[in-house]
Amino acid sequence: MKLTRTLVAIALFGAAGLAQAAGNCTISLKGDDAMKFDLKEATVSAGCATITVELTHTGKLPAAAMGHNVVITKTADLAGLARDAIKAGAAKSYVPEGDARAIAHTKIIGGGEKTKITFPGKALTAGGDYTFFCSFPGHSTLMKGKLVVTK
Repeated sequence: MKLTRTLVAIALFGAAGLAQAAGNCTISLKGDDAMKFDLKEATVSAGCATITVELTHTGKLPAAAMGHNVVITKTADLAGLARDAIKAGAAKSYVPEGDARAIAHTKIIGGGEKTKITFPGKALTAGGDYTFFCSFPGHSTLMKGKLVVTK
């Protein structure tokens, strides 16, 4: 009887750990007309089957004037990707097509709009050095944050 209770307790603790990991599968960000994200750091689990990135533009300006997106990249690739993103242009949401440095990215949105994307959790490595940023021209210097990836 005591062994059964111990096994049940272990199983419950294990299930609680899985539930905790599953809760780390979404990055929710808000961007505004002052070129700021509401978070400077976000945490996700590389153990998630898929990771969702949600972006809400809380400002009022249109995408052509103050558009925002979210791009996830290795921190070492940030400067080069942000530079090349400008060349990609608005039609490609300021992300070079097929560029492997962009692990995931949303489309550009304007004030009052929302967007979201999903990508495989296995695209990130626990403990890796990642950054999320907005690739609209001139925004990446202010609109960026650290992406912490756990197991």
